[in-house]
Amino acid sequence: MTDGQRPLDEAETLAEAAKPPTPAWYRRRAVLVSLGALVVLAITVISDLPVHGSAAANISAGRSVMTEINTDIAPCAYAVKESFEIHSEQIANALTTSDIHQAPSMMSQDLAACSFTDDSIFELSNIEVPGSAAGKRLGDLVTRATEWTTSDALGAITDLETLFSRPDDQSARRDLANRERVLSSDRASALGDVKAADQILGTRLQEPDMPALPSAQAL
Repeated sequence: MTDGQRPLDEAETLAEAAKPPTPAWYRRRAVLVSLGALVVLAITVISDLPVHGSAAANISAGRSVMTEINTDIAPCAYAVKESFEIHSEQIANALTTSDIHQAPSMMSQDLAACSFTDDSIFELSNIEVPGSAAGKRLGDLVTRATEWTTSDALGAITDLETLFSRPDDQSARRDLANRERVLSSDRASALGDVKAADQILGTRLQEPDMPALPSAQAL
């Protein structure tokens, strides 16, 4: 090796020595970013998994949810029954003069009882359910009960209110027939949700107080 090559070799050696050491694989940015993403994904998946508590705790939570649901839907359940009864008595010519004067106001109040302007309906839509498997079915029930009140019952009362003042309104009659079918369907689905929760919990929860309403078309 010549003297002219030695300084170049020494410079290359010094340059190599000056380079920062390559970080271990577990300290590299790409690896850290990937690990961070995996951790976030794991947390997301875990948070979506059912939470397993004791059987007694899950049953107690289920009963509490059902009590809340029935407390909150009670005003609307009473209201829709009342409006159907008024319609039935009107068709049967069983309303007194006093009844005829009071009915529009009563039906208006019934309408409000099934809308989000009523505190009970607002509370119903915000019921918190447990994160258990049974809680998921009860969450479906809360959604169903909210639809039953704020869509099915509200729409039916609106049609009954129209038919009270205009008995021959065919559009209201057709819409009412559809509302009745949906009221019945959503009630059946709600009962199914409770039965499913019952099977998971190994107990029998109270059923949702959604009355089986008479068919206004058959009145």
